[in-house]
Amino acid sequence: MAAGDNVVDCYDAAGLMYPGGNCLNVAVFARRFGARTGYIGRVGADAAGRHLVASLENEGVDIRGVGVIDGGDTAHCVIGHVDGDRVFLSSAKGVSEFEPTAGDLELIAAADAVHVGATSGLDAFIPAFGRLTRVSYDFAIFRDPEHIERIAPHTFLGTFSGGSLDDVDAAALADRALDAGAVYALVTRGERGALLATRGERWTTPAAPATVVDTLGAGDTFVARVLVGLLRGDDVDELLAAAARAAASTCAAPGAFGHGIPIALSARAASHFSHPHTASAASASPTTQIKEHTP
Repeated sequence: MAAGDNVVDCYDAAGLMYPGGNCLNVAVFARRFGARTGYIGRVGADAAGRHLVASLENEGVDIRGVGVIDGGDTAHCVIGHVDGDRVFLSSAKGVSEFEPTAGDLELIAAADAVHVGATSGLDAFIPAFGRLTRVSYDFAIFRDPEHIERIAPHTFLGTFSGGSLDDVDAAALADRALDAGAVYALVTRGERGALLATRGERWTTPAAPATVVDTLGAGDTFVARVLVGLLRGDDVDELLAAAARAAASTCAAPGAFGHGIPIALSARAASHFSHPHTASAASASPTTQIKEHTP
């Protein structure tokens, strides 16, 4: 199960939007790696929200935890690229932040683990999630010691994006999370590979060769493969190598996991675009009402 952020990633130059967001991506990739997965989150009753829900359904992800908010906009992010690396130009969270319902908590309790991201606005609920199941938490680039001390005691897997860290600093960051109570700590480092640690053991893997078109979603791919592998009891060296190969594969195509369609946002959401031609095209796109999915 994954609970938290979702977004349509709008590729300004191409005029296309792709489903994304750390938690939504992890739900999809974990499903591709053989796990039964579900996603808990909120989208607007608009074309972007409809596309997110349809993409989840097409990928075989359980959508009972998806709520559709009438009158609200689905979260979106406007993305540019420099040599394949993403550059975030603007964004709006729309209706993506929420408080879990009793139905959401029932879905989490029934899962082997729940994945949550630091940008999901659910930190206050992590202790409750941890009492229900294992928690995978993506700290992303946030390394504040107080934040780690608050979240790590409730986590099965704590993940950090550490592309700028050398070997010593990456190991120290993992140790900080373990000392605070995490069972496993993962530091992904892009082309430098990754480090996974637990108390008394440490593993590393190099990055796999990649033809880089778009790095969006590569880290989420890695996290999903590691989480699924740990839950299944896979050999750690093998699961890390598999995660590196899968992340490299994600880099070879635009969008986190595909499903690109022409940008279609409400006029209100399109006002966040920095480029008028994109806003104009988005404003002209119709919005579509979709049914609410309840737990």
